[in-house]
Amino acid sequence: MLAVPLSNTNTLPPPDANALAISTTLLLQIRAAIAAAGGWLPFERYMHLALYAPGLGYYSAGSHKLGAGGDFTTAPEQSTLFGQTVAQQLVELIHSGLDTIIELGAGSGALAHSVLLELAQCNALPDRYAILEVSPDLRARQHTRLQTQLPPALFARIDWLDTLPSQCSAAVIANEVLDAIPSHRVRLHQGQYLEQGVVSQDQALAWDYRPATGALLAAAQALGLDEGYETEINLAAQALIADLGTRLNRGVILCIDYGFPAHEYYHPQRNQGTLMCHYRHHAHTDALLWPGLQDITTHVNFSAIAKASPLLTLCGYTQQAQFLINCGITDLLSATDPRDTQRYLPLATQAQTLLSPAEMGELFKVIALGRHWDGPLRGFSRGDKSHTLSRIPPAA
Repeated sequence: MLAVPLSNTNTLPPPDANALAISTTLLLQIRAAIAAAGGWLPFERYMHLALYAPGLGYYSAGSHKLGAGGDFTTAPEQSTLFGQTVAQQLVELIHSGLDTIIELGAGSGALAHSVLLELAQCNALPDRYAILEVSPDLRARQHTRLQTQLPPALFARIDWLDTLPSQCSAAVIANEVLDAIPSHRVRLHQGQYLEQGVVSQDQALAWDYRPATGALLAAAQALGLDEGYETEINLAAQALIADLGTRLNRGVILCIDYGFPAHEYYHPQRNQGTLMCHYRHHAHTDALLWPGLQDITTHVNFSAIAKASPLLTLCGYTQQAQFLINCGITDLLSATDPRDTQRYLPLATQAQTLLSPAEMGELFKVIALGRHWDGPLRGFSRGDKSHTLSRIPPAA
């Protein structure tokens, strides 16, 4: 997602009547879930319902989410240069024997579209391009877009998965997936770690806290937070990576997302966490507003992702700008004649957005995890910052 300034919720454009009706129906379902859970629902479960409740959640209902008419813009939507450049890394993997690509959460299908066209140009097409998409709405949109915009021979290589294969050798891509996985939130209050949850109060939703337990408590205690510190711990994202580790016979997982290594994620100045909501290109922090109508995200703790599976090896970690430069984005841009200003100037502007530290270049990171993978990866040939993932977080 492109970074945008925080907005006051009072200035947000109001939803229309149809959207409000969907949100109201989902709100009733959330209240029922709160009642069934004894009056308190963990934030992680609330986030799951708000995003993925069948037919009502943000990613499950039919609202337009991506691009200028939606709520946010991702790198593949911003420019075909992104997918073309990521494809250069995939060429290396395909030439090394990985003939299957699995994309997790393919959004509108923009990344698959540009990647496959570029791989065809490079004579490095995979035998199979599989998409795992949990949103029925997005899955249908992906199918329509790719079927109508790709040559039939390329579209024939695509299929959609209901679940990950039990065993596979593949290159796995996850672009802006980890940030949308429901996360727990914790606070240290009077020496006790509390988990943030949601209650129903006076016909509205409200925050409430209860003592953290189990794996969440253990993870929170390991952080050594200071009094009053509030943050996220995404056990489900770590579990996804661990699960992929058991399923890969051989392969590489590329995760592209916004986030930090642990020593930055839990920095003393980030004492309110990273929770962010996106609605019609406005960013704010009120996750209880209009459930089902806005995206809810948390930044990625890349240190936790790096050590999520003992079966996976860290193959590289760097900023998005460095990864794209290593993979040849400037060469792709220079293939367009600068004298052809109508074609070149839009591409140059798009490249600036992808590379600029003030936009997507620095906040977004790329991490590569491999199983039975010994070779170097082009995207991390320079500027690899893997060493930063093992730094100990400072006392908050």
